[in-house]
Amino acid sequence: MRTLFLNPPSFEGFDGGAGSRYQARREIRSFWYPTWLAQAAALIPDSVLIDAPPHDVTIEDVEARADEFGLVIMHTSTPSLAHDAKTAARLKELNPRLRIGLVGSHTMVLPEESLRIAPAADFVTTGEFDYAVKEIAEGTPLDAVDGICWRAPDGTLLRNAERPPIHDLDAIPFVSDVYARDLEVERYFIGYLQHPYVSLYTGRGCRSRCSFCLWPQTIAGHVYRTRSVEHVLAEMAHAKELFPQVKEFFFDDDTFTDDRPRAEAIAKGLGELGITWSCNAKANVPYETLKVMKEGGLRLLLVGFESGNQQILNNIRKGIKVEGALEFAENCRRLGIILHGTFILGLPGETHETIQETVEFAKRVDPYSLQVSLAAPYPGTELYRQALDNGWMQTRPGEELIAEHGIQEAALSYDGLPSEQIHEELERFYRAYYLRPGPILRIVKDMLRDREVMRRRLREGWEFFSFMAQRRHSPSHESA
Repeated sequence: MRTLFLNPPSFEGFDGGAGSRYQARREIRSFWYPTWLAQAAALIPDSVLIDAPPHDVTIEDVEARADEFGLVIMHTSTPSLAHDAKTAARLKELNPRLRIGLVGSHTMVLPEESLRIAPAADFVTTGEFDYAVKEIAEGTPLDAVDGICWRAPDGTLLRNAERPPIHDLDAIPFVSDVYARDLEVERYFIGYLQHPYVSLYTGRGCRSRCSFCLWPQTIAGHVYRTRSVEHVLAEMAHAKELFPQVKEFFFDDDTFTDDRPRAEAIAKGLGELGITWSCNAKANVPYETLKVMKEGGLRLLLVGFESGNQQILNNIRKGIKVEGALEFAENCRRLGIILHGTFILGLPGETHETIQETVEFAKRVDPYSLQVSLAAPYPGTELYRQALDNGWMQTRPGEELIAEHGIQEAALSYDGLPSEQIHEELERFYRAYYLRPGPILRIVKDMLRDREVMRRRLREGWEFFSFMAQRRHSPSHESA
């Protein structure tokens, strides 16, 4: 069957494929690549990938192509499932012969519920879906495909045997070829990455046990399964030729630096290729490894600091010490490695005092840029289980994660710190950090050095303040 891989239209600016933590709109227009869909698409000849949100593809645009395909694989998420179910229904109405499958972490955790919410879907996947989808596209009957839950002709929901994780990741063709075939790289923006950028994975899984992090606790797992150094470098050399306009490549592995000897070997190869690159990292990478990575072309590290309170870090099993994170940040500063820090408000143990402690910690770390998010209890995570057990969620799972326009909501409430107050603290955090001479001066200097950067920063500034104004008028904030 000719197969369409679809990241469907949703809320305007909604980044449905947003990495390991949450799917939501961002403060500025930002889109990650639909890498999981593209990796599966690489296995199926003549497939097509449509990433609707960044390409401004409407549901009408997708409907116009419904008759071209026999199989549609739609990525879905907890906050977008109800909307995606409607998209599936419209496609099935236009082409009743169409077989539709939903993939993503939500379908893995709640497969039967997903099929009940999306009656037009014929099956959902219950883990890594690359080879399950390949088998279905090749005509394998649903009852013989491991790793799916499917709807029998009489409506009965049946769950097949689980599919083991993929360990030979080198066997999956280069994702960059699918990007070049079906995506416009100029459509993808991340505020702290140079534009245009390309992101991809060099491995799957994460050894860390952070209680809030979605992918390692669902699809990817806690074993870091990696592509060989040679395979990664071969793709990077190929991608450099495919995308001469790209200024930066980003490795979106949950923690690329988990395997330090491998990270150093890749860095040395990238240095020989003359590639500028960035990656995720935990705030515990030693100076020696940072130095090798910097010498190999590393520009920026995306680091989840989360909180400046040690007890909260312990509560979420972050596995880092506050003082160790400060030393790591100082080492990056000495080497000229730029940091983008991410922080989360509303984690277990949060109080007004710990929020202020995190703000002061962020100032001490002093990353070039930061993102502040709200704790998101996704089904399948330890945080979700804790929220249910302790009564921290006040609404049905999924309803509390985003507001009407796809903006992330404060989903958790604690004694002495209700969700409305956590919601308010987010903007205060941003203002306390950015409205200081240091960050302002950094941004102005970059704008004066490069006209393109100036245009980007002005646009991002307008988007940021517009977003914050819309957040202030979201239903949960107005009820405060």
